[in-house]
Amino acid sequence: MVDQAHLWDARTAAEYDTPGEGMFAPDVLGPTVERLTELAAGGHALELAIGTGRVAIGLREVGIDVTGIELSEAMIARLREKVDASEIPVVRGDMTTASAGEGYSLVYLVFNTIGNVLTQEQQVECFRNAARHLAPGGCFVIELGVPDLRSLTPGTGGTLEHSEPGYLLVDTYDTLAQILISHHVHFDPPVDGSREAGIGRTPQRYIWPAELDLMAQLAGFTLESRWADWDRSEFTAASRSHVSVFRLSTLDR
Repeated sequence: MVDQAHLWDARTAAEYDTPGEGMFAPDVLGPTVERLTELAAGGHALELAIGTGRVAIGLREVGIDVTGIELSEAMIARLREKVDASEIPVVRGDMTTASAGEGYSLVYLVFNTIGNVLTQEQQVECFRNAARHLAPGGCFVIELGVPDLRSLTPGTGGTLEHSEPGYLLVDTYDTLAQILISHHVHFDPPVDGSREAGIGRTPQRYIWPAELDLMAQLAGFTLESRWADWDRSEFTAASRSHVSVFRLSTLDR
């Protein structure tokens, strides 16, 4: 089993934030915060795998009380450079088992992070842990990519996802285990015809939308809505990602 805490080390935490760009761009982060604020409905929110606070800080700024669960000490340390524990408390631990109390109106897990849990069994436990934290009728929101297996050509097991000077992103697939490994290749400009390269790898267990819905049912949730993105675009067979809102039963648990 991959040590996820080791993957999210001090170097990764230091390089994680890209203010104003990528997943920190206003047109990405703004709709995320807006939708989650609506779903929190004035209640307390819990972020699983809170990381460096990309989303939680935005929610706190609009008046939503947020608590986090995070496995990586390095990511928590980076968050603490921005806000202290009185503003956004964090429990260090595994999002499948760690407890941060009960009675939340919203639990959320964004940017494919449930894929960091590398077995189906533990992914189900993630849903069950979310349910333990929620008040009856609360919601669990997951942002997740749709596996792009259609891009695999016969006889190959990988795709080139991104290319720019000094960087390549290659994804490889184990379709039996549903494991996707992203290979991040960083290389220096050529010197005398040679290139020095470094490779980082991040594994994920990808989940089909229908499988995700069954995991939700096992934990007492029903699917309330599914969008292609945080702007509530229609989810279709061509969508590359989805935002799924699951509602917990109002019956006593």
